[in-house]
Amino acid sequence: MITTVDYHTGGEPFRIVTGGVPEVPGADVLSRRAYAAASAEFDDVRRLLCHEPRGHADMYGCFLVPPDDPGARLGALFWHKDGFSTACGHGTIALGAYAVHEGLVEADPDGETDVVVDVPSGRVRARVRCAGGRVQAVTFVSVPSYVIARDVVAAGTKVDISYGGAIYASMPAGALGLSVAPQHLGALIEHARRVKADLAGHPASRHPSDDRLSGVYGVIFYDELPEESGVAHQRNVTVFADGEVDRSPCGSGTAARLALLHDSGLRGALLHSSIVGSSFLARVTGQVAEGVVPEIEGMAYRTGRHAFELDPEDPIGLGFTLR
Repeated sequence: MITTVDYHTGGEPFRIVTGGVPEVPGADVLSRRAYAAASAEFDDVRRLLCHEPRGHADMYGCFLVPPDDPGARLGALFWHKDGFSTACGHGTIALGAYAVHEGLVEADPDGETDVVVDVPSGRVRARVRCAGGRVQAVTFVSVPSYVIARDVVAAGTKVDISYGGAIYASMPAGALGLSVAPQHLGALIEHARRVKADLAGHPASRHPSDDRLSGVYGVIFYDELPEESGVAHQRNVTVFADGEVDRSPCGSGTAARLALLHDSGLRGALLHSSIVGSSFLARVTGQVAEGVVPEIEGMAYRTGRHAFELDPEDPIGLGFTLR
């Protein structure tokens, strides 16, 4: 039996494994990711919880692991239907809410509490704001983010490539004669797959210091929208892994977008909306040698608690996906 607590952040699911799985071995979170990805034991659990009938082709979640040192409260290995990712902003927001809801941290009932999390791309924070003892919002403080390359040709279009804990390629949906709208989602998914295939092995897809973080993880399509109360506004959809669609505005993708926008001169906040209408409020709050420091505010809501089983006689086994 595998137990989970499930959340959604801006409509994007996040399944937190709370029991039934042994500790993933490794010296740090990044090495634990490599171990889990290569281990049938842990990868089978990922498949069981992501695939139908327990999940779906766009499922997301994590294994909780020990942090790298006492400076963090949690470690997390993020996963989706195709494998293990290096970063997850919407998941970090959910982990902040989870840590407060479950009493894993002593939270200020009328103030802000930092939940520090070690993830494969580094150390991040979930700043949880409470009022009257209830979580009101969570701010994801990302790893430093930066521009890698601009105007890279891929699949017959030009993309900008940036890092926000994972590597993303960005392009306006209008360059394809499309917009970020549900009726165009199929075409956007197919173009994202072509872009990723074209960029496989491209120099701009390499992480500058740790090859374990290399590879274009997602493709971000965006629409420019009118400012709201003087705040820049974009709508985006991030297609990651093998055609998975982020229902939220994508936390690490928003960090990667902020790196590009800051490089282009944006100095205020960004209202970043998703294909389902949810939004994050994001801004650059500092600059370090590695890049800019994005902070991205959103909210996560608990959707349920589960106890999953696998009947050894079930012919479906670990499940299936239809996409």
